[in-house]
Amino acid sequence: QVQLVESGGGLVQPGGSLRLSCAASGTISSINHMGWYRQVPGDQRELVAVNIGGRRPIYGDSVKGRFTISRVYSNNTVYLQMNSLKPEDTAVYICKAAVFTWAGARMSEDYWGEGTQVTVSS
Repeated sequence: QVQLVESGGGLVQPGGSLRLSCAASGTISSINHMGWYRQVPGDQRELVAVNIGGRRPIYGDSVKGRFTISRVYSNNTVYLQMNSLKPEDTAVYICKAAVFTWAGARMSEDYWGEGTQVTVSS
């Protein structure tokens, strides 16, 4: 019922920048929070940044000061601006949204995108 579509991944040199986008669509009453995770094959999924609405976003320690998350509430879109990229940032970046699919819901449901590859290499 809910689809998350990510875009903006690609190949970038160390020190470069990328901006990821994630748009949620479908049966959405409201969205509690949206954020980004990343995963390398064989490793656990790692929190990158989460916009929780009305509060300062949460960032993973490894990206603080370099990445910025922002959210456009009117179209259920979240962005991740990634600056000063490092080779260790290479991963599949996955969008997550906690969605209320109907107005009377008391708990949100988690939805995940398919992920977009970010490769940082010279």
